[in-house]
Amino acid sequence: MAASRPSRSVSARDISIGCERLDGAGSWDTLEWTKIEPVTRSVSHANFEFLLEAERVLDEGHGVVLVNTDEAGTLFVTNFRLLFLSDGTRNIVPLGTIPLATIEKFNKMVVKVQSTSRNTNKSSSRRLLQIIGKDMRIIVFCFRPRTKQRRAIFDALSRCTKPERIWDLYAFTCGPSKFSNLSPKVRLLNEYFRLLGKGFHHASMRMIEDGSFTMSNDSWRISDINFNYSLCQSYPFALLVPKSVSDDEIIQASNFRARSRVPAVSWCNPETGAVLARSSQPLVGIMNTRSTADEKLVAALCAQLIDGKDSRRKLYIADARPRKNALANGAMGGGSESSSNYFQSEIVFFGIDNIHAMRESFARFRDYLDTHGAASSDGMSSFLRHGGWTWGGGNLSSMSASVSTLGDSGWLIHVQSVLAGSAWIAARVALESAAVLVHCSDGWDRTSQLVSLANLMLDPYYRTFTGFQALVEKDWLDFGHPFSDRVGMPSISGSSFELSRNASSTGSFSSSPLRQSSGSSQASNSSHAQNNYSPIFLQWVDCVSQLLRIYPFAFEFSSNFLVDFLDCVLSCRFGNFLCNSEKERQICGVDESCGCLWAYLADMRSSEGRSHAHYNLFYDTLKHNGPLLPPAAALAPTLWPQFHLRWACPFESQAGELEAECRNMAIKFSELQKAKEVAEMKAKEYLAAMEILNVDLQNEKQVSSSAMNLAKRASKENAAIQRAVQSLGCRVNFTNSSDSTVDVESSLMETSQRLSLPRRESEYTMEHNDRSDLSVSITVEADDVAPSSSPLGQVCETLCPLRTQGRGCQWPDAACAQLGSQFIGLKANFDAFDRLSIYDRYFKSE
Repeated sequence: MAASRPSRSVSARDISIGCERLDGAGSWDTLEWTKIEPVTRSVSHANFEFLLEAERVLDEGHGVVLVNTDEAGTLFVTNFRLLFLSDGTRNIVPLGTIPLATIEKFNKMVVKVQSTSRNTNKSSSRRLLQIIGKDMRIIVFCFRPRTKQRRAIFDALSRCTKPERIWDLYAFTCGPSKFSNLSPKVRLLNEYFRLLGKGFHHASMRMIEDGSFTMSNDSWRISDINFNYSLCQSYPFALLVPKSVSDDEIIQASNFRARSRVPAVSWCNPETGAVLARSSQPLVGIMNTRSTADEKLVAALCAQLIDGKDSRRKLYIADARPRKNALANGAMGGGSESSSNYFQSEIVFFGIDNIHAMRESFARFRDYLDTHGAASSDGMSSFLRHGGWTWGGGNLSSMSASVSTLGDSGWLIHVQSVLAGSAWIAARVALESAAVLVHCSDGWDRTSQLVSLANLMLDPYYRTFTGFQALVEKDWLDFGHPFSDRVGMPSISGSSFELSRNASSTGSFSSSPLRQSSGSSQASNSSHAQNNYSPIFLQWVDCVSQLLRIYPFAFEFSSNFLVDFLDCVLSCRFGNFLCNSEKERQICGVDESCGCLWAYLADMRSSEGRSHAHYNLFYDTLKHNGPLLPPAAALAPTLWPQFHLRWACPFESQAGELEAECRNMAIKFSELQKAKEVAEMKAKEYLAAMEILNVDLQNEKQVSSSAMNLAKRASKENAAIQRAVQSLGCRVNFTNSSDSTVDVESSLMETSQRLSLPRRESEYTMEHNDRSDLSVSITVEADDVAPSSSPLGQVCETLCPLRTQGRGCQWPDAACAQLGSQFIGLKANFDAFDRLSIYDRYFKSE
């Protein structure tokens, strides 16, 4: 990710005495290092919270100044990186911290600076260590004099940046940890199944072991001819080839291709039959040798008819090299195809330079950014940093000349060449449904760039996170791009990249003492000529970023993802991009012994979801669901700010500030959406609670209605009881107390007796309406009064001679009920009293 410029803490200018900047770009501040208090305390490496898993400190230097930013701190060399810790904040300074594998070369220098003091004519010297990175940075550290700290740091870098064996790399020391790597072979087969239109099949290690992965469709088949890498050591174990060509014919054709890299399918369209294939150069030599097997294999790429018509599919053979280079290779046994030997074919040369030209162009480009950056490695010669007074005095012609230096580096021109060639290939495949065979010399550098970039334009799947991983693994890792050689790491044979280290130099510099070109010295050129380091993969990622700039809605991932991805590749922290081929990684046991870069990046994204910086906020699957075919006018490249400017111009590298603001707005919008969802859920809960309350209210209403009905019925029953009792000659008074008064009148009694009857167990009591304790109580017989002496009893005995003596009224089982007496007692059907008068007969006579 783009690192922000670190804050200044203990500045070298703040601790210098008598420092004066002389006029001109070549002056240098003289530092009084004796004024810096050395750190004498013992540092416990085990307590360093900033160390990664299995990372350990090998050496350290105190009182070191990062010249780019004038910041003092402590410099550590670990088994993974060169780490600079600020003395002021005790935080890691991103500019001064670089993985060891990302260091291209480092140099010791001693610079003599004339003292500005009037009392002495002595000159002071500075002990400097220049670090040149593969990620566009050039940093310089200044060490205290009369110490051996610079020697210790230099020796530690010499040992660690140039390991003797591949197993000495940090990726093996750290192990897979939680970022384990599933078998890449399984992922390759799944990609082949998708290209064959059989995506419903899922590969497994068991399928690989028993050889049941050799599926096919009408045109193509998966061959296991290279299962043991006997056909080609730099090809994958499984190849996608024309179905009409046998394995024996493929073996014969391999003898005609450099390093046995036969034509193999990289991408195909199952609907149109269009195909994109790759190989190495043919071994035609100066004698223009031919191979029948190779011609048949290439012809099989375009044998399928277009839409069932009689016309044969067009064949394009795209040679990535300049024509003169291809002819020159013919003198060494290589060369290019002849259109007369391949039926209905057309040969096209793209004119892309080789790895050595790319390396030199990258070095010039890096020097240009360092020269005119805000955090220049010499600390002074930036126009942006010093208002232009060090840039030719602000002369307009010198400014124009410096701008032309960017063009002179040639980097953007090379990027445009790769973009234009890939766009041409994608257009032929998409618009003409043609067959295109791409190759360069060995078929693993420029060929990988062109084929993978054309795939990215043709297939929207490759523009997603999952598809991008499948694309890189297929066309770069599985098809044998030599990452160890190009990145400068040891291969399985034990030979390693020879880092360029210039010997200590002493001299007096009149101008910009650190402005030493990162790739212009004779020693540097000699060293580069003896190795195969080249930023080929970095250049391809640069091309991807250009497409992302042109089509911001077409990619699921963002530019920040590409930066982090490229940093992981260059750091060699994970095992995915170690070694030169699939075979070498299998022999080294990389998949089992090292962590997985893809799992690490996926874990980063999972921490924040779609709001993570790796996601492209503008990604729209419907806007670009087909091929991307950029016109030539749109392919003019520009600087990739997030990567090219992040070290030299950290503030300007945030050119994606608009994207960052949009991301912040998206995060806020996401938070508002979540709050809205929470509010909607609460509203639903409230609605559900209201529905429950409504149901309860309805139930209460029903209960209340039932209670009212019962009250009305009780009222009717009370009235009926009153009339029935009054018919017996009694008067009933209802009160709110627990007692009632009953007056009994009878013609057989001369006087009326007033009785106050308390409630007893033999009472008939009815309560109604929760708000009232109104009760009716009629006592038929008291405990202390004989039945015959009770007025009611006497009346009942008088009127009911069938009443059983001493047992009370037995109605309706008594004989009186059976005889149809009109005096029916208190257990009668009270509703009948509302319909009958007291003189009516309630029971019919039998």
